[in-house]
Amino acid sequence: MSSIKELLELRKQIKNKKPDFIRQDAHKKKRLGGKWRRPKGLHSKIRLKFRGKAKKVSLGYGSPRIVRHMHKSGLKPFIVKSASDLERSNPKENILIIASPLGDKKRISILKMAIEKGFSILNFKNPEVYIKKIEDRIRSRNEFKKEKKEKNKKKEIKTEEKKEKLSGKSEEIKKESEKKEKDKLLTKKG
Repeated sequence: MSSIKELLELRKQIKNKKPDFIRQDAHKKKRLGGKWRRPKGLHSKIRLKFRGKAKKVSLGYGSPRIVRHMHKSGLKPFIVKSASDLERSNPKENILIIASPLGDKKRISILKMAIEKGFSILNFKNPEVYIKKIEDRIRSRNEFKKEKKEKNKKKEIKTEEKKEKLSGKSEEIKKESEKKEKDKLLTKKG
C-alpha cells in the first residue's frame, strides 16, 4: 500500500492531466454554460467517445479513494460551526474551516480555542492578526455606543429642563387666562 504522500502526488498528476469537462455544445450556445451534463443524444459524438471530441466524465479521472476529499496537506477538511465541533475533531487528522455565517465574537472564541489546541485553519492566513483586528473593532464599537448613550442622556436632561420651564410658563399663562375670564364675567355683571 502506498503512503498518503505518494497518493497525494499521484492525485496531483491525475488532476493535471484531467481535461475540463464542458457540456456538449457549450461552445456554441452561451446560455448552456460550462457546467457538465451527461450527453444523451442518439448520435452524440461525446457520448460515443469519438476521438477529437470533448472528453466524457469517467472513472479513470478520479483520485485514489484513500486521499479523496483530502486537503493537499494530507488532512481532511472539517467545518466548524460552534465550539462543540472543535471537541469532535483531531488536530492530527483534520484541518479546520471556520463557517462563514458566524458572528465576530463567536468566530474569535473558536479561533482562540483552535490555536490553543494546535489546529491549522484553512480559511485564515494569519488568525492572530485577524483576532487582534476584530477585537479592536469591537472595542471601538463599544466606545462609540457609550459616547452615544452619554449624548442621549444629556439630551434627555435638557428636554426635561425645557419641559419644566414650559410647564411653569404654561401655569402662569393659565392663571392669567383665568384671571381675564373672571374680569370679563365681573364686567358683564356690572
